[in-house]
Amino acid sequence: MADHAHNKRAEFARAGRLWRPIGVITRGTTNQNRLRRFDRWMANDPAVRGILQGAAAPIALDVGYGASATTTVEWAGWLRRIREDVRVIGLEIDPERIQPDQHGVHFALGGFELAGYTPQLVRAFNVLRQYDVEQVAAAWDTVCSRLAPGGLFVEGTCDELGRRSTWITLDAAGPRSLTLAWDPLHTNYPSEIAERLPKALIHRNVPGERIHTLLQACDRAWEHAAGYAPFGPRERWREARRMLATEWPITPPRRRLSDNLLTVKWELVAP
Repeated sequence: MADHAHNKRAEFARAGRLWRPIGVITRGTTNQNRLRRFDRWMANDPAVRGILQGAAAPIALDVGYGASATTTVEWAGWLRRIREDVRVIGLEIDPERIQPDQHGVHFALGGFELAGYTPQLVRAFNVLRQYDVEQVAAAWDTVCSRLAPGGLFVEGTCDELGRRSTWITLDAAGPRSLTLAWDPLHTNYPSEIAERLPKALIHRNVPGERIHTLLQACDRAWEHAAGYAPFGPRERWREARRMLATEWPITPPRRRLSDNLLTVKWELVAP
């Protein structure tokens, strides 16, 4: 690994003469299976499946994967269920964290400029959460301007064990949707996910803001579905979501879910 780190530092020095990664070094903490809720969602999302299946040579980038290759390799396994030949690349702005290639995944120096790639899919999890909120829009624009036609960028955050996770899906035109996903066995009320909202929304969970209105509506529906509690929190949330859908245009799930999950259009929660 010492030789590997030395080679990556040399690569960084050479690359710096031509371009520099866009972004700042973050904490880089990660955990095995931390992004499983996002991975399950992405592997079953019709838009994602269509993009990968329709591309001649699909590329997926994991920006800011952190100090371990674990979550990037796990993501690659999920994406290969859609397309076996998808090229998965992990990008890190810190040259000390760049991993040796493994399990068919390539790791390289890069940030929001995407290291010159034009991918169909990009994800950045638990990265912008560590930035100032004023920096978020610029990072979104930088990534989205470099996507392949029809490509998607997903930016999100989750807790350390992956029990609560949220993400925003964007394309070249900007944000498209917000998804909330949580472990039904470790969350008492839907609004508890507020602590893991993406940076663009986490400070907006106050009265008068759309995201606060949505979370309060989720809690009310959850309370009204209390009669379903004996059947377990998944069944209770399905009934709560059905009630919620009478007032909110919720994107219906395409399959039976093990997670409690909710997706809404971005304009319903935008600051």
